[in-house]
Amino acid sequence: MKQQLKNLVQTPIPTKHGEFILHYYSNNIDDKEHIALVKGDVTGKSHVPVRIHSECFTGDVLGSRRCDCGEQLDLALQIINAAGFGILIYLRQEGRGIGLLNKLRAYNLQDQGMDTVDANIELGHLADEREYSIAGLILDDLQVSSVELITNNPKKITSLEKLGVLVEKRIPVEALAHSDNIDYLKTKAKKMAHLLFQPKK
Repeated sequence: MKQQLKNLVQTPIPTKHGEFILHYYSNNIDDKEHIALVKGDVTGKSHVPVRIHSECFTGDVLGSRRCDCGEQLDLALQIINAAGFGILIYLRQEGRGIGLLNKLRAYNLQDQGMDTVDANIELGHLADEREYSIAGLILDDLQVSSVELITNNPKKITSLEKLGVLVEKRIPVEALAHSDNIDYLKTKAKKMAHLLFQPKK
């Protein structure tokens, strides 16, 4: 079956980082609601600042300090607003793709001494089960020529390039390290090859 994506609704969303147009997408790949926040005119543009952000309820909504997700989301919107144009794609793949329930179970395992990677594996999952085909389709729908990807994760760059997206540049997006997220950040750097300054205790 051919992968299909439909841009069903577009509506203005004023935010503390300026006004964006929210695009609501349906698709035949999964049963999730994915969105894109678009600032300015990106049609046919190259070097478009793009953040592909995977849902993190605890970090994005509750402000959890266990991760850097909420801070990365905020920083990415700052970067896009400063550039005057860009896209934030919000993919509904909670907990690196394992879902909220298993992410919370993984939290409990982490509190017993496991890191994020080992906790996911203990629960029968991969360290990272996310995939980015829908993000590629969204960028195609928005007719973007090339992107500057706001990420610390080289896997996102490789995944997008395999989907035919031209990634011109990486824009780092580093949150502050502190006592609640230091081990999380170290695991990202050491076990998942995220491009972070090596955090220290």
